[in-house]
Amino acid sequence: MLRQRVTALLALIVLLSGCGGGGGGSGQTASTQTTTTTGTTCSLRDRQDWAFAQLREWYLFPETLPASLDPTPYATVEDYIDALTATARAQGRDRFFTFLTSIAQENAFNNSGSTAGLGVRLSTDLAARRVFIMEAFEGAPALAAGIDRGTEILAIGTSAGDLKPVSEILAAGGAQALNDAIGPSNAGLTRLLRVRDAGGTRDLLVTKANFDLQPVSPRYGAEVIADHGKKIGYINLRSFILNANQPLRDAFASFRAQGVTEFVIDMRYNGGGLISVAELFGDLLGGNRASSDLFDSLTFRPEKAANNTSHFFTRQPESAAPTRIAFITTAATASASELMVNAMLPYFRANEALIGANTFGKPVGQIAVDQSACDDRFRIIAFALQNAAHQGDYFAGLASRMDVACQAGDDIAHPMGDPQEASTRAALDYLGGASCTPITAGGGITAQGQREEPRELLMPDRPSVQQRNLPGSY
Repeated sequence: MLRQRVTALLALIVLLSGCGGGGGGSGQTASTQTTTTTGTTCSLRDRQDWAFAQLREWYLFPETLPASLDPTPYATVEDYIDALTATARAQGRDRFFTFLTSIAQENAFNNSGSTAGLGVRLSTDLAARRVFIMEAFEGAPALAAGIDRGTEILAIGTSAGDLKPVSEILAAGGAQALNDAIGPSNAGLTRLLRVRDAGGTRDLLVTKANFDLQPVSPRYGAEVIADHGKKIGYINLRSFILNANQPLRDAFASFRAQGVTEFVIDMRYNGGGLISVAELFGDLLGGNRASSDLFDSLTFRPEKAANNTSHFFTRQPESAAPTRIAFITTAATASASELMVNAMLPYFRANEALIGANTFGKPVGQIAVDQSACDDRFRIIAFALQNAAHQGDYFAGLASRMDVACQAGDDIAHPMGDPQEASTRAALDYLGGASCTPITAGGGITAQGQREEPRELLMPDRPSVQQRNLPGSY
């Protein structure tokens, strides 16, 4: 979400986006952005010193930072940042949410979803050593080759001569080995994939390419579903990027024209994005909210309180007036997506439900400090997020904060938004008045300690800009 304002010499751009790292877990980030010209060179030591200085100035948890830390033993700026934030990470308050990224790559993604790759989300079942396609993006190579949700990848190689079974790749090196086999997201890079779906097993040569993400799928992203004698507005948002604004407006104009008042908001893989987009989304769901009703507030540490800001619902021409909302979520749902759920909760309570699995748990956001000469954008956890009831401490996910949280599977045998798909069905049943099985306290872990959903989105140790915002994307 993006909000701009000027305080003295500082221009702040607020973002909530996905991130991950240190073992491949998905996570999320919120940020504000300043352009900085400190440092005379882009040497490793200068960049490390610059990063430490920015943390000392902005970090939300300054008491967790070491008074000093020699950067010499750390081979990269990223490794040094991880060491500096290790205490907050151990406390569960900064799970690799503070990170270094590329200015150019992030701007390209946040503005238009510009990225490169196969154009899919991948999930792994590590116990069974299997890999599945959770989603395929329009305009990207995989979907053009006939690969879509529910397809299993059986083997990966560069040619028939080195095609290697996925089971062997995972057995040898786990998720990171699979990430390495898929290779970097460079346009022009080719991979031979042996896949299996309802049409059988076949080998496909797929070349990675540049494409612009469509944040609302033209195939299933926005539709009206007839269920329980009612019209239900279904919308699936992949990421909170700027080019989501118009599709969201178009969807809600249609919902409003058809008199829709009950909604299924599907954010099961949404790792976050721009705050301005989340606030617009809230406004579109705020047709029955007063202009004095708070959507969200961002609170910095005391000495940075001049940067605190709040957004109140602002009715749009397309705004609908919901009576009930079902949010579909998973452990990949984070940051801006969680903000949406939390922001609506004080106004809906039992008329709002979490459907699927517990969310990731990121009630904090980042600023972005730029060192343009080095193409360094440093995203630093710098503020906390709260709703109108001053609720925001959901580091363990949102399920325990909800009046209604219904357990449901992620059914890759059906498209998202299909009334027969398990999470969509559970959301529709909730809106129809049915009772449900609550999401467990462990957030997807059974009493026997097993995952309720064996599949987990694939994430590398050092995710790209694309992967922080689109968990599992390759």
